[in-house]
Amino acid sequence: MSLGIVFKGAEGVVLAADSRVTLMTMTTLPGLQGTPQPTLMPSTFDNASKLLSVKSQKFVGAVTFGAGSIGATAPRTAASFMPEFEEELRDGNNGRETRLSVEQFAGKLGVFFLRQWNQSGMPNPAPPNQQMIFYVAGYDERAPYGRVFQLSIPAAPEPIEMFQGGNFGAIWGGQREITDRLLQGFDGRLPEMVQDMLGVEPANRKADLESQLKQRLGLPIPMQFLPLQDCVDLTIFLVRSTIQLQQWIVGLRGVGGAVDVATITRTDGFTGVQVKQIVGEREIGLR
Repeated sequence: MSLGIVFKGAEGVVLAADSRVTLMTMTTLPGLQGTPQPTLMPSTFDNASKLLSVKSQKFVGAVTFGAGSIGATAPRTAASFMPEFEEELRDGNNGRETRLSVEQFAGKLGVFFLRQWNQSGMPNPAPPNQQMIFYVAGYDERAPYGRVFQLSIPAAPEPIEMFQGGNFGAIWGGQREITDRLLQGFDGRLPEMVQDMLGVEPANRKADLESQLKQRLGLPIPMQFLPLQDCVDLTIFLVRSTIQLQQWIVGLRGVGGAVDVATITRTDGFTGVQVKQIVGEREIGLR
């Protein structure tokens, strides 16, 4: 499932993601009377890379969540495709490194991954919870503020812009329940649950219930005034809080591992704030 967050602030953009991949495997376990019962078992791996960038486009980056891989028989992660994507960008510019706008980059990313999805025989259409989703963010040349786009593979490969112009804030996706409760004051499933409990017919449901709840319950954080360091701190806090709280809940613990974070600014471009590295043997401390 994972958790990906992008924070658009006045001084720059912050991208963050956890490192856990969850593999669901059907196995057989003894039942109450010893009868074998089919059981769906999760296995987790905590070193996936979901913070994405290419060297030739230093003013844009992405985070991904949702489907962890493409391909049924030979699965590949989004990160494993990025060198091929960068080669395709160079080939499209006759070997030259031409700076793309954030929207252009997002559009090419959508086209590339949709092609990989279809060529790998992945289901299209795919269920909503099995989409591979990307948040793409960065700076256009000479633009005062960053731009943020969302796209979903395979359902919506065309990028949709979030926080247009001088609007600021955070978007997040994946296992978002805890972040929802912390920032907006309620689980995203609450409006529909309340209306179901009250017996409100679908045709009579008010479309602005979620908006009203956010206005009344959301944390009063002045997103537009936060310095870049505060944006980084808040983003890390949200991912880390999900990881910590999931240690005590009964349910899918789909967020874990290292928290990878990068900033993108108008002057410095993509900068890794904390990004895990490939290392050798590590000392394991015993508690």
